[in-house]
Amino acid sequence: MIDRRELLKGAGAAAFFTVFTPRGLKALSARELRADVVVIGGGTGGVAAALAALRLGARVILTEETDWPGGQLTSQAVPPDEHPWIESFGCTRTYRNYRNAVRDYYRNNYPLSEAARSVPYLNPGNGSVSRITHEPRVSLAVLEALLAPYASGDRLTVLLRHRPVAADVDGARIRSVTVRSLVGGSEITLSAPYFLDATETGELLPLTKTEYVTGFESRAQTGELHAPASAQPLNMQAVTVCFAIDHRPGENHVIDKPAQYDFWRNHEPKLAPPWPGRLITWNQPHPETLKPRAAYFDPERERSAEGLNFFIYRRILDKKNFAPGAVASDISLVNWPMNDYFGGPLFEVSESEAARHLEAAKQLSLSLLYWMQTEAPRPDGRQGWPGLRLRADVVGTEDGLAKYPYIRESRRIRAEFTVIEQHVGAQARAQLTGRKPEELASETFKDSIGVGSYRIDLHMSTGGDNYIDISSLPFQIPLGALIPVRMENLLPACKNIGTTHITNGCYRLHPVEWNIGEAAGALAAHAHATGQTPRGVRNDEKRLADFLMKLRGLGIETEWPRLRPR
Repeated sequence: MIDRRELLKGAGAAAFFTVFTPRGLKALSARELRADVVVIGGGTGGVAAALAALRLGARVILTEETDWPGGQLTSQAVPPDEHPWIESFGCTRTYRNYRNAVRDYYRNNYPLSEAARSVPYLNPGNGSVSRITHEPRVSLAVLEALLAPYASGDRLTVLLRHRPVAADVDGARIRSVTVRSLVGGSEITLSAPYFLDATETGELLPLTKTEYVTGFESRAQTGELHAPASAQPLNMQAVTVCFAIDHRPGENHVIDKPAQYDFWRNHEPKLAPPWPGRLITWNQPHPETLKPRAAYFDPERERSAEGLNFFIYRRILDKKNFAPGAVASDISLVNWPMNDYFGGPLFEVSESEAARHLEAAKQLSLSLLYWMQTEAPRPDGRQGWPGLRLRADVVGTEDGLAKYPYIRESRRIRAEFTVIEQHVGAQARAQLTGRKPEELASETFKDSIGVGSYRIDLHMSTGGDNYIDISSLPFQIPLGALIPVRMENLLPACKNIGTTHITNGCYRLHPVEWNIGEAAGALAAHAHATGQTPRGVRNDEKRLADFLMKLRGLGIETEWPRLRPR
C-alpha cells in the first residue's frame, strides 16, 4: 500500500482532502497511483466531472493546483454568472443541488434575519450580478461536503497543491500523467484508462501533444461575423485577480502604495474601438454599446438613480440578511472592468513572461484598491474611502488577493465539432436563417449533452480589442465539442472544449462549465464500464441514444423550452 506519510511531505494543504489514498485505488509504487478516471484540475468543471464519474461507479483521482477545489467558485472568488431562468430550468440537477446547498449552509450556520430566512431563493450578498452571490468559503464547504462521502468510501483521492508536469503518451492514448507537489516538489505518476483536462488553461493539451487552438480564429477559418481577418493565437480575453473588501467607517485600512501604482493610475488603454480615457475610473463604458454609462461607488448606500453602484455589483455578503449586529459590514467582491488585465497572456508564452503578466495583474488590482482608498471621487464630493478593508480571510490568502486569477479563456481542443458564432449568436443566426428576432433559436444538436445561456461576453483582450458583447440564444452543448480529433482517452472538462474565441464567451460561465465537466466525467465512466470509446459513443446512433438517456437519468437537461434571446 502507498505510504501516505511520504505523500504528505509534498502536499502541505490544511483542508480535509490533503492527500487521501483509498484502498480501492491500486498503488503501483510509492510514487504511482492508478484509478479508472484521472481528473487533472479541480476547478468548477473538474469537481463536477469527478462527482459524475464517482456516481457511475468509477474510481477517481482528482488533482488541484491550489488548496481550494472549486475554481471559479472558490480559488478564483467569482460569484456565479448565470442566466435569468436558473431557478427553474437550464442547469443540471447536481448544479441546482449545489446552489441549494449554498443557501442551506447559510440557513444552518449563519444567524439569518427572520426576513432572510423566509426567502426561498436567498441571495446572501444581494449582489446585482447574480441571484446567489456568496462567499467563496461557503462554496468550498459545500463542494468538500459533496466529495467527502466518496473519499470516505475508498473511491476518491484528491491531491491538492499539485500540477501536471509530464505525460507518457503512446500514439493516440495517454498512459500516465505525472504531477508535482507545489510545496515539497515530489512527483506522483497517475495512470488510468481515461484522463480529463479540467485545468484552467488546458495544461494537459501541450503535455500530451493533443491538437489545440488558442486566441482568436480568423474569419476565413470560421466565417464568424465578429472574427478578424487573420488569426491571432495570442489574442485572449483579460484575466482578473479578484479580491474582497468591506467598509469600516472612521477607520484607516489604507494599504501600502503598490509599486506599479503610478503606472496603473494613469494608464489609458489603447484599444479598438477606443477606450474613453483612463482604466481606473468610475466612468466605465457599457460593455454592449461602449458608450459611457452612469456608475459610481458607495459602500454606505444601496442604490440610487445615479446608475450602477460598483460596491453592490458583486456584493457577496449583505449585512441586512443577518441578525442585527451579527455582521459589521457588507462584503463586496472586486471583479470589475477596472482590474481586468489585458497586458499579455498567462500561457503560450515563456514562464518569465507569464510571471511578469501575473504580477502586473496583481499590481493592477492592488492599485485599484489603493486608488479607492485614497483618491477615488465620492458622491459626497470628498476623495477616497480609507475605511475600505482588504479581506484576506475571505479569499484565504496572506496578500488578500484570490488564490488564482480568474481565467476567461483556455487552450481549446481541436474537436470533432466546433461551436461557432453562427450556431448561437443572435445576429449571426438572423443573417443565416433570415428569421425575425422572435423566431430565432440556436442550432440544435442531436448529440446535445447539456444546455446553457449567456451573452457572448468577451472582455478586453491581449490583442487590443475592446469589449465584444453581443446577444446570444439559449444554446445546447454538443458532445462533438468534447471529442478531440485524434486522442482517444482524453476529454476536456471545462472551458477547453471545441469552441472559438467568440463562442467561448458564452460557454465559459459557471453552470455551463459545471455541465461540461459533469458530462465529461459521465462519458469517461460510461466508456470505461462499457468498453466503448467516447468517439464510438458519439458516432454510433444506438450507443449515443443509450448515453444520452443515462445523462438525462442523472438530471442533465439536454434541451431548452422555447425561449427568446437575451
